[in-house]
Amino acid sequence: MKGSSEHDPRGLIYESYRIDGITGAQCRSIFFDWALGMDAARDSRADIQALLELYGKDQPDHPMTAVLRDGLQGTEKPRRRGGWRSRAR
Repeated sequence: MKGSSEHDPRGLIYESYRIDGITGAQCRSIFFDWALGMDAARDSRADIQALLELYGKDQPDHPMTAVLRDGLQGTEKPRRRGGWRSRAR
């Protein structure tokens, strides 16, 4: 498939950079689809970094570049927000 690589086997990220007028929300949706389609055993941070180097350096203002950068930030460790154990006794 054109645009596919080991970091983007279905070419989703490649195609997102080719779409004129794509929005940040659309890029987030494509990124989510890309992430769900990747093998869980792969290092997703390394894949994202490779995609940023491949596409983001030439198009730094593209919405997908911003989404990929956000993806590198990762997520916070979930923390407990409530429930009976957190109530005063």
